[in-house]
Amino acid sequence: MWAEGLPRVDALLRLAQAQEALPPRYEQAHWVSYGGGEAILLAFVLLVVASGFAYAAKRLPAPLGVTRPGVTAAGFMITIWLLAIYTAGVAAFVYGLQVKQAFPGFTAAHVRVGTFIDATVALFVILYLTRRWGWKIALASAIIGTAAAPMIFEFPFDLIIMTRTNPPLPNHPMLYRQLFFLPLFLVEFSTLSLLILLPSMRVTAHACFAVAAMFVVFAIWAAFGFAFPSQPVPLALNVISKILCFVAAIMLFAWADNKPSGSRAG
Repeated sequence: MWAEGLPRVDALLRLAQAQEALPPRYEQAHWVSYGGGEAILLAFVLLVVASGFAYAAKRLPAPLGVTRPGVTAAGFMITIWLLAIYTAGVAAFVYGLQVKQAFPGFTAAHVRVGTFIDATVALFVILYLTRRWGWKIALASAIIGTAAAPMIFEFPFDLIIMTRTNPPLPNHPMLYRQLFFLPLFLVEFSTLSLLILLPSMRVTAHACFAVAAMFVVFAIWAAFGFAFPSQPVPLALNVISKILCFVAAIMLFAWADNKPSGSRAG
């Protein structure tokens, strides 16, 4: 009996030693909240930006069209967009390797904010709004419009949290932050730029108002320190701002006389 119990005791000892060898889990928020005067200043700046978009919406008498580039320029834009996505993927992988090396117990937090549902709804709404342009343009509008929607949110969001990401990588934290975020900025700008390829897209007052509302929500979020959305209030503000960015993208395609004069594109 005593001899038979030895393997079990030995296995338990090995398991305990292995658990002791594991690094402690790093479970802090992904960015450091703003506090005091910083939070007030951030909220003020965001309200100023919101006022700018609201003012632009009121001053916009009619949907504003954008001159579409030629085939060659469009090809370059799409190529730059694809390269930006690839570069961002490489930078994120390298950043992740450095985080794991510096903080072996780091575990990324996953916050569900309903982005997939928002994107699905936006895709079909834009597809419906642009149906009279023909299925090719309608499909392109739905795909590009849905891809551009989160970028309306992500660019100001990334600017806000860029210098406060957590955990900071040792020795050169700002250098690694730039490695991670600058390619993201290229993805965001290049994705938004694809909107000018669409004849169905117009800059509308309703889109500007939706972006203004998103910045107002950001300002309220800033009043709470722009905290990581692990608590009910920051999470709710995150969800609302995400919804507004998709509403803004939809409003780019919701304008009068959505059907082009003359022929119908096929």
